[in-house]
Amino acid sequence: MPNLAEGALIPSPERVVGRIPVRNLWLLMLYASDLYRALGNARTASEAMPDDLPRMVGEILADAVEARLRRHLGLGYQHREQIVNRVRGRIDVLTTERKQLLMRGQIACRFDELTLDTVRNRFVRIALERVAGLLRRRPVGRRCRQLAQRLTNLGVSNLGVVRSQIDLERFGRHDSADRLMVSAAKLAYDMAIPSESAGRQYMHKPDRDEVWVRRLFEKAVTGFYRVALKDDWTVRGGVKLRWHSSDHTPGLDAVFPQMTVDIMLENAALAQRMVIDTKFTSIYKRSVYRSQTLHSAYLYQIYAYVRSQVNESDPLTQTARGLLLHPAVGERVDESVVIQGHYIRFATVDLAANSGEIREQLISVITPDLRCVSEHT
Repeated sequence: MPNLAEGALIPSPERVVGRIPVRNLWLLMLYASDLYRALGNARTASEAMPDDLPRMVGEILADAVEARLRRHLGLGYQHREQIVNRVRGRIDVLTTERKQLLMRGQIACRFDELTLDTVRNRFVRIALERVAGLLRRRPVGRRCRQLAQRLTNLGVSNLGVVRSQIDLERFGRHDSADRLMVSAAKLAYDMAIPSESAGRQYMHKPDRDEVWVRRLFEKAVTGFYRVALKDDWTVRGGVKLRWHSSDHTPGLDAVFPQMTVDIMLENAALAQRMVIDTKFTSIYKRSVYRSQTLHSAYLYQIYAYVRSQVNESDPLTQTARGLLLHPAVGERVDESVVIQGHYIRFATVDLAANSGEIREQLISVITPDLRCVSEHT
């Protein structure tokens, strides 16, 4: 996610990214977020009203922060180097001697201090401030502003936090109560993306915006299937595949390309595997001899994903199926073919449709091939 200037505006719900019509980026952001998995029964309402998702996320975040404040925010250790009047932690001998601190009854020490000013709490404060700015005219905006001020009064700063740091946060048993709060904070933070609307904003080049939405589309599809498929299905994103090779030269490993699958669905009980590759482009292209044709490079790619993994000892590889999933541009497409025993499907999802139709389309492109899909989550 790019860094944004103060006062950046949220995007118009309906837009065209490149040539792709997208009705609502909020829905894709919801599917891609950790919050979608944590919402439980509230997922139905959030999908039905994606235009109002900022308010809903703001309320979830405010409720979670208030609950944590009632039970006390999570603490953490912060490393400090300070000149003090008594020994605390480890003595910094060099600094103490260089500044001749002992003559003044002082000593330089290095120590870890228990504090509320943790990276996690700082990020939550920043998210509250962003929601307050996005929803400044709504009651939830005022709540978030007041909660941000409470965190400030408790000593939580808003400095030195990078968005990528939060993705590395891990939750143990003692701090599992922070999970919902941080998940809501992530989505609230990510909502402040570049806008094409008039007003004070931080503008990005259209091609960079398209790159971001392409990644969002992949994450949204992955997040949706993680929730929509039942527990006996395993949904993995960014799966690296190995080439079954031999007799390679010593220098080949340094230059040989790797295969990374966008999404892999597996069910060991049903002996089914499906490899999904998402592309944020039109599924067709023009050619010299035809008005439109499938992208041959994409076909070779999905074929390599399923065919290169065939292993006699693994039945899942022998029946693996492939799906190339694109957003629709002007028309829905759903074609399929069997190549050397592997079913490969070429389908689109209409991102200009409403949330219910998008859900049905995402389910329909896999239901002829996969079973045990929940009717609703």
